[in-house]
Amino acid sequence: MAANNSNTTERLVAAATQLISLLFTTAREQPIRLFFLFVFPLALFGIISIYLLLHLLAPKPRPPYPSEKTYLTTLPSGAISPPRPLPCWYDRWHAEGCLKEQYPTVPDGFDVPDQASIEPAEVEVSVVVPAYNEQDRIEVALEEMVEYLDTNFGRGQEGGSGRLLPTLERPKPGAGTPGSRPSTPHRLVFKCENALGGGRGQSPPRERPPRGYEIIVVDDGSEDRTVEVVLEFGRRRGLHDVLRVVSLEKNRGKGGSVTHGLRHVRGKYAVFADADGASRFSDLGRLIEGCEDVVDGSNRGVAIGSRAHLVGSEAVVKRSAIRNFLMRSFHFVLMILTPPATSRIRDTQCGFKLFSRAALPHIVPYMHAEGWIFDIEMLMLAESAPATPVLASDGSVIGTSYGIKVAEVPVGWEEVGGSKMSLVKDSVRMAVGLAVLRASWMLGVYRRRLT
Repeated sequence: MAANNSNTTERLVAAATQLISLLFTTAREQPIRLFFLFVFPLALFGIISIYLLLHLLAPKPRPPYPSEKTYLTTLPSGAISPPRPLPCWYDRWHAEGCLKEQYPTVPDGFDVPDQASIEPAEVEVSVVVPAYNEQDRIEVALEEMVEYLDTNFGRGQEGGSGRLLPTLERPKPGAGTPGSRPSTPHRLVFKCENALGGGRGQSPPRERPPRGYEIIVVDDGSEDRTVEVVLEFGRRRGLHDVLRVVSLEKNRGKGGSVTHGLRHVRGKYAVFADADGASRFSDLGRLIEGCEDVVDGSNRGVAIGSRAHLVGSEAVVKRSAIRNFLMRSFHFVLMILTPPATSRIRDTQCGFKLFSRAALPHIVPYMHAEGWIFDIEMLMLAESAPATPVLASDGSVIGTSYGIKVAEVPVGWEEVGGSKMSLVKDSVRMAVGLAVLRASWMLGVYRRRLT
């Protein structure tokens, strides 16, 4: 019996050796023939297999439930309002895109770049706060936000007569947090939205700039009293229809919560901030300045908070060795798998990012990642955004600029306990998710809509 097994093994080895020898001889004598007979079919099969596998593995966000397109707030009487319809610029954007696809205005075969439009802002700043089981941490973060926003932007609400309620006095330039730049720059860097559409020498109509702010807390299916704590805070601070609470029926993850909130913002600037308050919210002024520094001719710009300047500081040194190792490993993977501009960003994961309103239609509608790597997809979408005209000081077009520029802005940050992230498990998931995300965009599983 052993002799028979030995003979069978020897025959298999001999057959494999002959096959390898035949392939080597064929490759040496007829390389083109070998390529078309073996290498090309195998490569094609591999690409098709990966493409089909990505269709199965790539995240596909679910559409929102009807209840998720409503919000709760507090009333002046102190009661909680009935569910109110949540304004949604995304629905209008999507409907207009469907109409353009159904009734094209250009000849067939001509792709029209996605020059997405968005309805005008109603407030100056929109803050999106994703929250999952945050009853113990969110109130401190909201307190910091409201104090800063009240001081620097005011609430800008209208009374029953339609008159704007008085807003708090803005600080003089240079006031605010010691060592920080002015909190409310407003250097009029943003171009008029009608500038591209008007003729030369024509002055676009002036509209009253938006005032005030809103805070949208997106509760991601919390199992504790997060919603009650937020609404009680709003009642106590008199944030009637300023602080809005949206509840998701099923947990979607941090990325899904942020994307859902950004679809419903009304602000000239849209910022999302973590519910733990780890990032110093008073650095919002720095993000606004950073956005204005990089804004293009279509008013598109992104500014992200960065903790890279804290490397080597006590806040980072105190972290465990395994956490620092995983952080560096993830940055190495990020540098390999992401496009050039995104790979150069030193801190992609800080939960404090700001977008100009004109940048939102080029990023938010194409979001797929709902887990921890959603930040990276946002940055890649900004980098791959379609070209926009570059304007001279007189408003004339002098060229084009590809992508939306991203400003990385140092912000204050401190470690806050109670993180929902599992260090090892979520790090592995992020690396795998990043590979799937990048491959899905490269192979066309995910695509931008041409309008």
